[in-house]
Amino acid sequence: MTLSDAVAHLSPHRWARANRLLIRKALAEFAHERLITPEQDGEGYVVRSDDGLTSYRFTATRRALDHWQVDAESIIRHRDGTEVPLAALDFFIELRKSLGLSDAILPVYLEEISSTLSGTCYKLTKPRTTAAELARGDFQAIETGMTEGHPCFVANNGRLGFGIHEYLSYAPETASPVRLVWLAAHRSRAAFTAGVGIEYESFLREELGAETVERFHGVLRDQDLDPGDYLLIPVHPWQWWNKLSVTFAAEVARRHLVCLGEGDDEYLAQQSIRTFFNRTSPGKHYVKTALSVINMGFMRGLSAAYMEATPAINDWLAQLIEGDPVLKSTGLSIIRERAAVGYRHLEYERATDRYSPYRKMLAALWRESPVPSLGEGESLATMASLVHVDHEGASVAGALIEQSGLAPTEWLRRYLQAYFTPLLHSFYAYDLVFMPHGENVILVLKDGVVQRAIYKDIAEEIAVMDPDAVLPPTVERLRVEVPDDKKLLSIFTDVFDCFFRFLSANLATEGILAEDDFWRTVAEVTRAYQESMPELADKFRQYDMFAPEFALSCLNRLQLRNNEQMVDLSDPSGALQLVGSLRNPIADF
Repeated sequence: MTLSDAVAHLSPHRWARANRLLIRKALAEFAHERLITPEQDGEGYVVRSDDGLTSYRFTATRRALDHWQVDAESIIRHRDGTEVPLAALDFFIELRKSLGLSDAILPVYLEEISSTLSGTCYKLTKPRTTAAELARGDFQAIETGMTEGHPCFVANNGRLGFGIHEYLSYAPETASPVRLVWLAAHRSRAAFTAGVGIEYESFLREELGAETVERFHGVLRDQDLDPGDYLLIPVHPWQWWNKLSVTFAAEVARRHLVCLGEGDDEYLAQQSIRTFFNRTSPGKHYVKTALSVINMGFMRGLSAAYMEATPAINDWLAQLIEGDPVLKSTGLSIIRERAAVGYRHLEYERATDRYSPYRKMLAALWRESPVPSLGEGESLATMASLVHVDHEGASVAGALIEQSGLAPTEWLRRYLQAYFTPLLHSFYAYDLVFMPHGENVILVLKDGVVQRAIYKDIAEEIAVMDPDAVLPPTVERLRVEVPDDKKLLSIFTDVFDCFFRFLSANLATEGILAEDDFWRTVAEVTRAYQESMPELADKFRQYDMFAPEFALSCLNRLQLRNNEQMVDLSDPSGALQLVGSLRNPIADF
């Protein structure tokens, strides 16, 4: 690739398109979070810059949950009365006070926006796949076909740390096959933990193949090192080249870490960017790696200390689901994180607290693949795909409904029973909450109909909000203290506001399912669950799903305030940015 080929996607017309799409999203989500207040302006709306000299005029449909559906083509920018081109970087500078962007955060946020725009330009070079084609695509075609990233966050593809050649090699949308780098880590500083029934040697042979394990052991023996003294760790290539080979130079020099070379299997980066699907053998485990790039409000490292309890937490949850008749009846399953390995750099540990990115540079986990669990005629899709909209404005959810031949409300009901009922039951029966956004859920489909849901990203994302829950010692870290009035936000914010809001708006826009019919169906599924569990009636009254309103919890506000660590992990509910309230769209039903 020549120097100029690397930036071939950055053409004037693509840049203009990417800027228009991003400003559309910024206007919509910032209005939703009440960072800006669009004023009525004839048929449409206007937003003015902090100094009042620049205006953005647009048309929009306002929907349930204060959702602004802004028409991208309608946006016009004027400065001093003259029309000027849309430019996203200018937009954030013009509105920096309204958005609360500090002098320290603004330039870094602009860098994340630039990276997000660059990614959009790359996506605009790909062959146009319709939603209908994607809906019939295979698991990884859907995964790499996603164009939007997180539906709420405006700067959602920052990936600060990737150069352009690294973007082209490792971003999920480029669908470039990746071979992982393997290191031998001395057991004095590394630990391997695994779920019940998994043993290190045989597990690695299954994942790597006996020949590769022998080859790696040979590298150690050639340096007069004993393979028995080391554990093998898979590493993101970026992490090796940019972090470990430099930041961990002492460990390499002292042979605490030995680079063994690349594995043989080819992997594909998933939407979460640091998790890899085995393309060579799809039935083998996913590998999740540490990746010290900043993306969407966090450094995407992986904590060695956290890894130690991960398999036990997954075993605990799998057992809970297995033993619960309601969860079992919905078909819910999890793909367990079966094994984990972490490396502790003792000097950086002495110099930092437990939340420091320096402690999250070298760890990995293996997560089950959902592929072996499929039945005849079943296929997989990331739930994020439901809200994917193609260049013609058609959504994958709409395409699946058409493919299924079901009435839209019936299709929706089956999806809700698979995805939403388990969330309700986990909350009311166990005070257990997930982080059930589109990228953390995989749907099993048959003929366009959702059969069941698979939750993933378990150990880092679930929490138990009951102070009196009896938890095994290894699972104790899941307990979080959340004030009673904020507990249901785990459903109202994460599910209603951050996912159903977009799903319902898209289906309404396409004329497939009116908003009222969407929310009525959500209400019916909620009520049907509650009626099936009379023994939990007190909890249903205490935490009322049909309350007239709930607090508006704002995600962009977190990132605009601190884009390197938007939530204090030791106090997740304390970090929430709550601004007023939203009308609960199921309260009327």
